Amino acid sequence: MPESAKKHPKNVNGRYYVDCEACASHLLCVDLAPGNFRSDEGGEHRWQPYVFKQPETPEEERRCREALAACPMGAIYDDGEEHF
Repeated sequence: MPESAKKHPKNVNGRYYVDCEACASHLLCVDLAPGNFRSDEGGEHRWQPYVFKQPETPEEERRCREALAACPMGAIYDDGEEHF
């Protein structure tokens, strides 16, 4: 994890995560990988997406990588290796 990154508190443990301070809530990741990213309406991090499920299939992995590459704020990180 980059030293300046602050993980969204709802990110599940694993290789992908969203930095809640860098995220501008574009929700593109939710559109690209809805099986792995979501956002909530209320609370301190309102509308900010987070990783609720790490990828478990090659297709989910592809979608998470696509979300990471497309994030306009560079707020999605990958700290691990593929397991497929």
